Amino acid sequence: MDLNLIWFVLLGVLLAGYAVLDGFDLGVGMLHLLARDDDERRVFIATIGPVWDGNEVWLVTFGGALFAAFPEAYATVFSGFYFVFMLVLLALIGRAVSLDFRSKTESPTWRATCDVAFCVSSALATLLFGVGVGNAMVGVPLNSRGIYVGGFFNLLNVYSIAVGLLAVAMFLMHGAIFLHLKTTGALQQRIYGWIWRTYGAFVVLFLAVTLLTWLTVPRATAPFTHSPLAWLVALVNFVAVVSIPLAMRRHWSGRAFVASCLAVCALVLLLGLALFPNLVASAPQPENSLTIYNAASSQKTLAIMLIIAVIGMPFVIAYTSIIYWVFRHRVTTGSLYG
Repeated sequence: MDLNLIWFVLLGVLLAGYAVLDGFDLGVGMLHLLARDDDERRVFIATIGPVWDGNEVWLVTFGGALFAAFPEAYATVFSGFYFVFMLVLLALIGRAVSLDFRSKTESPTWRATCDVAFCVSSALATLLFGVGVGNAMVGVPLNSRGIYVGGFFNLLNVYSIAVGLLAVAMFLMHGAIFLHLKTTGALQQRIYGWIWRTYGAFVVLFLAVTLLTWLTVPRATAPFTHSPLAWLVALVNFVAVVSIPLAMRRHWSGRAFVASCLAVCALVLLLGLALFPNLVASAPQPENSLTIYNAASSQKTLAIMLIIAVIGMPFVIAYTSIIYWVFRHRVTTGSLYG
């Protein structure tokens, strides 16, 4: 049993779970300022209020699993990208504070400040996550010890910024579909128009990033030459993306949301296939890359962690499922209180 490969797959599952679950509430945050008044903004917050903090647990779990299973990759990423992670942390703290403290006072100025902070921090976190994924694809400068030797501006290249903008468009679309699923009336009709605009932006950026990947990251297209799985994932991604407008034309927001979730998961899986077996790809010296084998913990550690994961994950999935089932109903202005 290849424990290194198993943990690589489990990290992918955690990352996909975070992208799907926190992706829509990041999208709701970025759309927050489009609400016309305080009542509509309270509706937006109420749609994600019961679940947003639980969604971020997937990111924390991903970081903990990376630290325990692949400590050398964790050390390289968190030391080399320290400033970027501090910006991400600041954005996530800004989201939490603005959500939790917005309604603590009736001051319009205070609420407006929290609204802006919620929107900006959601956009910043999404953009930085996308830039991180872009750099994972294109590779970063590592020395022979696997230590990052570049600077902050090395991370701001054309490809990574394009992927960052794709992440923003994708989560905007994902969040708009979720809002359409959870709202009613005139607000829902306005959100319907947002879905088409965000979907259009997503498709344009998706095609642009695909072309850039084909031109500048040949390593990412290698799986398509020898792995039928890559073609299957690409097909699932295509069907999911095409299904979104087909479902929305009939106002089937539930089906559109499922399609959006599948599209996000497929993109994460394509990322994993492009990276494998690397965790941190080195460029321009690929021999310095940190892989799932040279950056891993001992086999005993991986085995013990796998036992804990097998025991604990069903409880996490069950808890998450129950929360979403309990708060599955649509949110209206009349249902708000406080």
